[in-house]
Amino acid sequence: MSDPLFSVKDQVVLVSGGSRGIGRAIAQGFADREAQVVVTGRVRETITQTAAELAGNYGNVHPKVCDVAEPDAVGALVDEMVAEFGRIDTLVNCAGVNKRMPVENCDAATYDFIMNVNIRGAFFLAQAVGRQMIGRGKGSIINIDSINSQRPLKRVAPYAMSKAAMKQMTRCLAMEWGPHGVRVNSLGPGFTLTALTRPLWESDPELAAWRDANTPLRRIGHPEDMVGTAVFLASEASAFITGQAIYVDGGTTCGLFWPIEIQHRPLKRIPPLE
Repeated sequence: MSDPLFSVKDQVVLVSGGSRGIGRAIAQGFADREAQVVVTGRVRETITQTAAELAGNYGNVHPKVCDVAEPDAVGALVDEMVAEFGRIDTLVNCAGVNKRMPVENCDAATYDFIMNVNIRGAFFLAQAVGRQMIGRGKGSIINIDSINSQRPLKRVAPYAMSKAAMKQMTRCLAMEWGPHGVRVNSLGPGFTLTALTRPLWESDPELAAWRDANTPLRRIGHPEDMVGTAVFLASEASAFITGQAIYVDGGTTCGLFWPIEIQHRPLKRIPPLE
């Protein structure tokens, strides 16, 4: 049964970083539900191939080349979309990069690369899209966060810092744009199997065991696990939700998980104080 409360049919949806991983899965999810989806990336051949693969029977996925780290390119993208489609209903801010290394080995170029894409690019894309949403009095922005915004992992400090900034950006934009009918939320994936993370998780059984021990649902996430939450945040079903961070992580952020199992045993009776 189709429920219009959760419908995104005919929405115009922009997914940055939509050529692979979580962005690609979310773009596919919207396309399957008959939205008009624009996917962006830095490489024309890659993003064009992605759009062709995702379009399916509807022909509703459109490639646009854009480096979100360049504000001028972001502005041109939004202007082009509004000219072509008349509006942008939903933005999924998914473009992101990461490099694993100890803090003491991170040079300025690496730091700038991560920050320019993950938070600077996300901010200016949200700003450009937000302006036209404010003019319409309606819109939904979904920032792709990370469990690192709540509990940073070792050796990804700039990435974790950028995602913490994104979480705060989500709240700031929600506060300022709520009166204009624009909702802003973030979706934080947990440990997720993508082409980029597959070598990490499949090369070390002990690391995979640690991951599962720290995930109450006892499995790794898949990009498709993010689709339902993204569609929900874009639909009227979430009309009174803004400024929130929703972690789609199998429960990883719900607590600390000890590396030991405590067996049930009788409690010792403590004698009363004299």
